[in-house]
Amino acid sequence: MTTLAAVSGNSVAPGTLGFLMAIVLTLLFRSMSKHLRKVNRAAREDEQAGVPGASASSAVNPSSDASGPAADAASTGSGNQRRDS
Repeated sequence: MTTLAAVSGNSVAPGTLGFLMAIVLTLLFRSMSKHLRKVNRAAREDEQAGVPGASASSAVNPSSDASGPAADAASTGSGNQRRDS
């Protein structure tokens, strides 16, 4: 039969520092969740209000919604581009 050795003095336990880290991380995660909820709520309100640039599609392709000289230059390719001869 095999016998287990007694716990030696080299055993590692999280102790007070581990407990404090757990508390700090819990508070950090709660704070991050609160801020993310606030950002999501503001984004939804902007999207419902029709604020330009609030939707994901305009962030992906801004030239499709934009108008004016910058959009015309981007769509025709006649912007200020450097051409080497």
